[in-house]
Amino acid sequence: METFNYGLNQLTAGVALKLARKEIKGVLSIETREKVQASSQAVANIAKGEKAVYGINTGFGPLCTSKISAADTQTLQENLLKSHAVGLGEPVPIEISKLMLVLKLQALAQGYSGIRLETLDRMIWMLENEVIPVVPIQGSVGASGDLAPLSHLFLPLLGLGKVHYKGEIKRTVEVFEKLGMNPLSLGPKEGLALINGTQFMAAYGVKIVDRLHNLLVHADITGAMMIEGLMGSIKPFSPELHQLRPFAGNQHVAQTILNLLHESEIVNSHLDCARVQDPYSLRCMPQVHGASRNAWLHLKDAIETEINSVTDNPVVFSEDHTISGGSFHGQPIALPLDYACLAASELGNISDRRIYLSLEGDTPGVPKLLLKETGLNSGLMIPQYTTAALASENKGLCFPASADSIPTSLGQEDHVSMGSIGARKALRVIENVEKILGIELFYAAQAMDFHAPLKSGKVMTAIHEHVRTKIEPVINDRVMTEDMEAAIEMIQSGELIGIANQVAKEEGLPFDTEWGELFSF
Repeated sequence: METFNYGLNQLTAGVALKLARKEIKGVLSIETREKVQASSQAVANIAKGEKAVYGINTGFGPLCTSKISAADTQTLQENLLKSHAVGLGEPVPIEISKLMLVLKLQALAQGYSGIRLETLDRMIWMLENEVIPVVPIQGSVGASGDLAPLSHLFLPLLGLGKVHYKGEIKRTVEVFEKLGMNPLSLGPKEGLALINGTQFMAAYGVKIVDRLHNLLVHADITGAMMIEGLMGSIKPFSPELHQLRPFAGNQHVAQTILNLLHESEIVNSHLDCARVQDPYSLRCMPQVHGASRNAWLHLKDAIETEINSVTDNPVVFSEDHTISGGSFHGQPIALPLDYACLAASELGNISDRRIYLSLEGDTPGVPKLLLKETGLNSGLMIPQYTTAALASENKGLCFPASADSIPTSLGQEDHVSMGSIGARKALRVIENVEKILGIELFYAAQAMDFHAPLKSGKVMTAIHEHVRTKIEPVINDRVMTEDMEAAIEMIQSGELIGIANQVAKEEGLPFDTEWGELFSF
């Protein structure tokens, strides 16, 4: 199995996900172990000395002037985890907890945190043995990082809290007893190193990079299918047009649409029609989808900088050189997370508009409500109500969490990022847009049916035929919930992307573009 050296190799969002999914093995190299050991020894020496160094031999936050004796440093660190584990709400998804462990290992293994090797080895053991901490979803303001969720993440090191184990949530002490493991005792600064940092919001950021990327590709696919269904023009996707406004996202989307519709019989059947231009939801896909792609790129770059950074406090350069700064503050990724939330929502907004457009009956051969016999039948009128509701819900979720700040820690933390809230909202918006795009896929396939025997290009035809293996055409009114769920599953699974890539490869057709590498991770 491929290995990744924590603290030494460069971490990407994709690699982080592979580590969380155990597709790559994470290890600590000899070089890393030496750096970590040196940092740990430096902190141990500081704890024994007379010089006050924040968080090592002093209290925390507003108690930073309270000196702590060397004998009490262990109690100080363990009390920190206990007192800060104040999260509420349902547990975060298990994969988020795994990602938090992965990201924390990467940060601590760089050797600037004073963490002990024993502690890092236990974290790796937890990942490898699927003993995954239960982390409540609420409680972080993104100031000293994600204090509450990280405290819950590391309570199991002390034998406290709860863990996911073999499909159940169990008390950590019970799992340790079963596996013959003993709790750890924390050394100087370890508690602070563990819970200072942005690994909660950054873990969500990694997931958002992944799932928003999937949305972006599928938005182009469902949009292209809707162009076919509504006999839209491909002229707005011409390369020479987008060279005059050369945003990478716009150019990539325009070329992707052209690739999907390459040699389409449907497109060729109306090249000389009298229609001058299409509504914005069709012809402005490069501008709208492209803007969301550019936002995704900004988020990916920010997240990948963050997950390779040291974000705890104080930072230990040597026994004689420690700096108490603000590297745990979540603002550098809180803003891009809010931007990504808006970018995802816009994909849903324009998709809903295309869905509505398909019902109007203004396309030759495509009946109103996408059904030949209406009156007795409502056709596909009502699923658009669902997309309208989802799009409206998303708009409410788009208020930027980072625009708010409520002081904490008796004013010591007088500006906070609220990045954890922004991250959670962004993922919720993405989940809603997956549903909207699924319904668009359902509608677009129905619209394309009316152009038979004409076919689209080979890639789009293969996608349409795959949809039809899972969703039958709507002839008369029926309960459509299962149809919608099947379409949404196709979006979430990424199977349509696999089909597009496979057909393009087999037929020697283009699907990716010259900007494809830029928009990968």
